[in-house]
Amino acid sequence: MDGLRADAVVAALAEIGVVILLFEVGLESNVGEMLAVGWSSLLVSTLGVVATFALGWGASALFLPGAPALVHVFVAAMLCSTSVGITARVLRDLGRLQTREASIILSAAVIDDVMGLLILAVIAGAIRASASGQSLALAGVGVIALKAIAFLVGALLTGQYAVPHLFRGAGRLESRGVLVSFALAFCFLLAWAASLVGLAPIVGAFAAGLMLDEVHFESFARRGEKTVEELFASVSAVLVPIFFVLMGLRVDLRAFGRVEVIAFAVVLTAAAVVGKLACSLGVGGRGTNRLAVGLGMIPRGEVSLIFAGMGATLALPNGGGAGATVVNPATFGAVVIMVVVTTLVTPPALKWALGRNETRKSATLQR
Repeated sequence: MDGLRADAVVAALAEIGVVILLFEVGLESNVGEMLAVGWSSLLVSTLGVVATFALGWGASALFLPGAPALVHVFVAAMLCSTSVGITARVLRDLGRLQTREASIILSAAVIDDVMGLLILAVIAGAIRASASGQSLALAGVGVIALKAIAFLVGALLTGQYAVPHLFRGAGRLESRGVLVSFALAFCFLLAWAASLVGLAPIVGAFAAGLMLDEVHFESFARRGEKTVEELFASVSAVLVPIFFVLMGLRVDLRAFGRVEVIAFAVVLTAAAVVGKLACSLGVGGRGTNRLAVGLGMIPRGEVSLIFAGMGATLALPNGGGAGATVVNPATFGAVVIMVVVTTLVTPPALKWALGRNETRKSATLQR
């Protein structure tokens, strides 16, 4: 197992799987829908991220008192993102994907991911700069943040004008596999561009997914071809599981026998749940089910695991000890427990909240 965990080929395939996974998350997100409920979603997302970040920092400081501040920031950042895919599937299964609550949840989840990836880019850049002996000045952190924001905004603006022409030209090619080949190449191109400017490749992959919309593939749809999501399902089915297997291999089961690790997991899970429930305070508009919005923001999933995986490979700067990483095995195990619990509790809790709201509306109409 140790050999497989440290195998370079497995690590490379897992990294490609992560890029594909974040590209799919971007594909599931729609910038137009996000702007339609913009201010409400932005307020919901901001409150959730701020509250979760503060609670996550507190939990890390409580259980890792001797760790550098960057570790507390990284642990807090791991709690911030909401799983767009999990939430969307739950709402689809409940038949509530067209409701206002669903629009707010999904748009806020996308903003969460954007904020989370920006935080990740800044923290990872700061850690690498510190590990290479550079001074960790506030100005340097600001430059990394501006670089990440400029990359995402620039990618979206460029995509608005360049992507339609690119895929319209690809649509003239009648060979099989053109769409999936162009989409895959586009995903890797943006991932490579992100790494060139010092950001994590997953930031570029997510931006690539955000840039692509169904309207770009109309010529392929008219020919009866499958959508990009359907075509990528076979690609992700091969590569993405390798990432999750590697994450499982990195979990030290011996850590679960330690009381402090279980306690850390419980506190992290509580911080993750309470922080996202606090975001319901930002829901505007009468008749909107605020509790459902808060519960819909709870699941973490793939993005938190990606954060944890990256933290497990980042060397701890400034005398953290030989081989010490930002996310140690105990913290990694606690984060995995948090991800599993938040993912499992959301479907029944969201179903209950939405059903409770319908019961109240029916009772009001009967009166």
